[in-house]
Formats: sequence, structure tokens, C-alpha cells
Amino acid sequence: MRSSSLAKIAAIGVVGAMALAACSNSNTASSASTTSAGLSAAPSAAASAAAPASGASSGAASSAAGSAAGGGGLGGAGGTTYKIGFEGPLSGDNQQLGINEVNAARLAVKEANAKGDLGFTVVLSESDDVGAPATAPPAAAKLIQDAAVMGVIGPSFSGATKAVGKSYGDAGLVFITPSASNATLQTLGFSTFHRIIPNDAVEGTQGADWLARKGLKKVYVIDDLSDYGKGVADKMESELKAKGVTVIRQGVDAKTTDYAATAQTVQTSGAGAIFYGGYDAQAALLAKALKAVNYSGLTVTGNGGKSSVFTKAAGPAGNGWYFTCGCLDATIAANAKAFTSAYTKMFGTPPSTYSPEAYDATNAMIQAIKDAKAKGEVTRATVLDAVNAVDYKGITTEVKFLKDGEPGGATTVSLYTQKNGNIVSVGLLKDQK
Repeated sequence: MRSSSLAKIAAIGVVGAMALAACSNSNTASSASTTSAGLSAAPSAAASAAAPASGASSGAASSAAGSAAGGGGLGGAGGTTYKIGFEGPLSGDNQQLGINEVNAARLAVKEANAKGDLGFTVVLSESDDVGAPATAPPAAAKLIQDAAVMGVIGPSFSGATKAVGKSYGDAGLVFITPSASNATLQTLGFSTFHRIIPNDAVEGTQGADWLARKGLKKVYVIDDLSDYGKGVADKMESELKAKGVTVIRQGVDAKTTDYAATAQTVQTSGAGAIFYGGYDAQAALLAKALKAVNYSGLTVTGNGGKSSVFTKAAGPAGNGWYFTCGCLDATIAANAKAFTSAYTKMFGTPPSTYSPEAYDATNAMIQAIKDAKAKGEVTRATVLDAVNAVDYKGITTEVKFLKDGEPGGATTVSLYTQKNGNIVSVGLLKDQK
């Protein structure tokens, strides 16, 4: 799991923000804030991480017991106000993914309130878990203990989700993760769990099938020992073997800073490709090390590597790398033009990895609250029922859920590649030769 500090990332030349998926590890303390549903402007990405936007009061204080019982809305001049929580990394090594997602949630809330047809007001309550299993529980507790919070967007990472899924379930508080992709999350008995992206089993299988179609005989699979990295690498390995491809497997702890020996082993292995299950900063170090030993095989990583952190840290060594990701590139998707324009106008930067997914998750949650109110009462129990039954047409997918919380709408895995220092879309992974 990731444990490097921002100082260490700066030391390897990272000046861009981070955009990654799944799980991570850090020891930074968590914090929470409440942001106004009517937020008209937002700080820059860096400012957002340091001090998330705020406006509306946090509402009535409540206890964990009151929240678990269902809670209620806040009174206000414009009628009842309901809160939607956001849990993700808003500080620390992995803050950029949280910024990508929380900004999208802020936009969705702002737009919903501006339409004026809800019959209530929505407020976004933000809680920083630093993307880490160790700090996720207190971040979740702050949302659980606020009786006005009717649902949560997040957690962003798989490790954090594993750490708090039961707590959300025990409190009857529904949550929709826009990016936690570990393939076991839906099997762990989290009664209020939902996600809108394909899990790592889907991504890993499609990635392995693509490599097999390329006629590769041997692939070197490396993981960083994290819930996300090991999970996607495990699936990659098993599917490659099922396709008759020889796999060499190695685990390299994410705390590693010198990949020279690993790169040399890859170079002498005879593998025609490597797949790295892990995150962007470490993938960048591996890319540089492979470049130094003149490795000429195919270089591939998963959704955890797709970010500006990889691009800037790897430099020219990152050109030619491929990235598999169950995520939409909103900057080129025709049905996401309005979202991209509004996001860019509000935050001064285009949406990035998992921004569109967080936007859809938030809008689906708002729709569920609206549906619950239309039936007579908004409580955590009625909102959970409404999310279970929701059918919302988003920009990434038709948001609906299976009984285990997995996406019920169509999901796709895309392939990206880095060219001339930019990560660009190649197309749907299943269509690639």
C-alpha cells in the first residue's frame, strides 16, 4: 500500500496533482467540512485540498445512535435541507483523486439546487479520509454521526472502503463509491454498499485478454501489495494463464524507491510485456528504471497509474505506456460536453480521472432523495431503498444497481496511452487488437 509522503513525491519531480483509483495507505489525520449546496465558485485544486470550500452551516448536532435510527433534514428558509456526505482523500499523498471527485460532487449539488425543482435543498458535507484504511473510520464516523446526512459518495479507495463498509451498513447509511474497484468489496456483507464502475476482475480480465490477443507468450506481472494493486494483478495473472500465457509474478512494496533491480530482472526475463498493479508515483519510478535498462516490451498499468503524477514524474520514460481504466474521458466524450464545460468553468481545470463517475454518483443520490421524498418521507432507510431502486441516466452509464451493490447498467473498460507527455484515449479495451 502507498505510504510515501508528499515530500517524497516532490523529490522525484512531481509537481502535478494526483489522479488515481482504488486503495492506498497513509497516516495523516482526517478532517471534515461542510460545503454549501449553492457554492457559486470553487478554489483551485491545490486550494481545495488545503481548505475545501464551505458555506452552509453544518446543521443540527446529532449522535451516532440518532443517525443510525434515520435522522432527518435541517430546517431552513428555503425549506428542508438534506446532506450528502463525501468521503475521500482531500489531503495527503493521494489528494488529487479526492479533488477530482469532490469537485464533481460540488458541481452536481450546485446544479441540482439551481434548478429549483427539488422541493428541498442539498448540502455536501465533506470528510477527509486521506485515502487510507487507518484514517477512514474517523472520517466515516463524522458523517455517520450527523443525522442530516442521508447518503455518502465514496469512499474513493478500496482499502478505505473495506475499513468502513460495515460501519456504514450498521448505521443504515447508503454509500456509492465512484472509484473503489477491488473485486471483493461486494462480497464482504456491506449492506449499504454500491459502486458505479466495473471492478478489478472486469478490468484485469479484459486487460489480460488484450495482451493475449497480441500473441504474447510471457508477461511479467508486478503488484505493490495493496488491496487494489494485488487484486488487479491477481486477476491479470489468472486470466493470462487461462489464455496459455506464461506469467512471472513479483510483489514490490509501494514504499520502494529504487526499481533498478526489478527492472533488470524484467529485462532478462524474456517477457514481452509487463503489467504493474499499483499507483502512479511508483509506476513512474518503474518506468524510468525500465527505460534505463532499455526494456523494449509492452508496458501496461491499471487505473491507479492513470494520472498527471505519472506523466510528470516519468517524463519521456512514460511515453508508450498503456493504462486500463473503467473510467470515462469526459474531455472527449460527446455526452459529457456540458459537464466538462461546467466543471472547467467552475474549477478552472478540466475534469480528470473519476470526476464524471463522482458526478453521476452524486446525481443518482440526489435523485434517490427526491424519490424518497415523493413517497412521503426522507430517512436513511427510505433513501437506501430509493438508491437500491434508482434508475438514473448519467453521462458514464445508466446508474442502477444489482442486489450486491454492483453496477446494473452497462460498464466499459477503456484503454489509454501516453504520447508526448499526455495520456490520451485509445478506445474501448475489448475492441483493441
